[in-house]
Amino acid sequence: MQPRTKARGTARAGYTGSMLVSFAIALLALHLQPVSPTAPNRQPQLASGSGTVAMVFGSGESIWFTGSGDNGRTWGTPAKVADLPKLLLGRHRGPRVNISGNTIVVSAVSSDPGDLLAWRSTDGGRTWSKPVTVNDQPKASREGLHAMAADAEGHLAAAWLDDRTLADGTPKGKRLFGAFSNDGGATWGKNALLYESPEGTICQCCAPSLISLGNVSPGNPEFVAMFRNVLDGSRDLYTLRLGGGKPVGAAEKTGVGTWKLDACPMDGGGVAVRNGKIATAWRRDHDVYLAEPGKPEFKVGTGMDVAFGANNQGFYVLWSTPAGIEMHVPNAMKPTHLSDVGAFPAIVTLPDGGMLAAWEENGTIATARF
Repeated sequence: MQPRTKARGTARAGYTGSMLVSFAIALLALHLQPVSPTAPNRQPQLASGSGTVAMVFGSGESIWFTGSGDNGRTWGTPAKVADLPKLLLGRHRGPRVNISGNTIVVSAVSSDPGDLLAWRSTDGGRTWSKPVTVNDQPKASREGLHAMAADAEGHLAAAWLDDRTLADGTPKGKRLFGAFSNDGGATWGKNALLYESPEGTICQCCAPSLISLGNVSPGNPEFVAMFRNVLDGSRDLYTLRLGGGKPVGAAEKTGVGTWKLDACPMDGGGVAVRNGKIATAWRRDHDVYLAEPGKPEFKVGTGMDVAFGANNQGFYVLWSTPAGIEMHVPNAMKPTHLSDVGAFPAIVTLPDGGMLAAWEENGTIATARF
């Protein structure tokens, strides 16, 4: 089925003091129709690199890929990466995609056997390798909540909520584990324990986030992971720097407030790097917050399912509400409304410096460039 690529332009504006902040949004509405007559397109994820934008999503028990060479204005016909029986989808589960040099890496988890698998393509997504297993204990990643990040030199990191047992078979609470690759995802090293809560578990079903810091020093790729912790009756987001295949320093809480909650909200957040500094966006209670470097968090809206990105203009936050998708743009005091019925947004910085968002909408994947 050929994708729909006709765009319709809109203009939105927000105010900060007396200054008008304007920006254009080009909506490619419902351009990825359902690839299956029996299952919707779900949980889109985005990546960019080497002049290419990549998108993956799930449909039923299949993983699908499409690419754009013109900054998301048009897309190729979706192609199947793999069939994965019992593919985990929903609530931030689903496939992930990264671009490292000329290699595209897609990852996903099935509930049975419960392993994190990765596929590679070196021809722009036309063909895919057989999957490799990232977790080195069987079924350890069966929760299905994972993140993956890559730099341009072939270094990748994966992080996931881990369910492995101890050597004597004793189960542990949820911990954050990771693995690293230095060859574009062809092979992965021994799994590393990234964080273990002193209270026995991190938040049991909130998706982690991961971003590359690039080569901070030659030959030393660094990443930042974010996860929801469980400490002192609170479920707050923490960031953790990773380097040399292990944590670098202690996990740091994001924001100055806290969320006292004896339950899992099933909601993570996003982490971004701008001008070498780390920023985060996340949900606390019913509200969405942005924490810029060196500043206390501030509320940008009300909702859940946060996506987060940055370009040279500043930070962009998207989230779901009962009325659709809302977005915070740099310097705006009020959110911009993107969709009446959308959910589960994703966002990426485009090769031309703009931003691209994607989300679920009535069984399709909708996108917006701005």
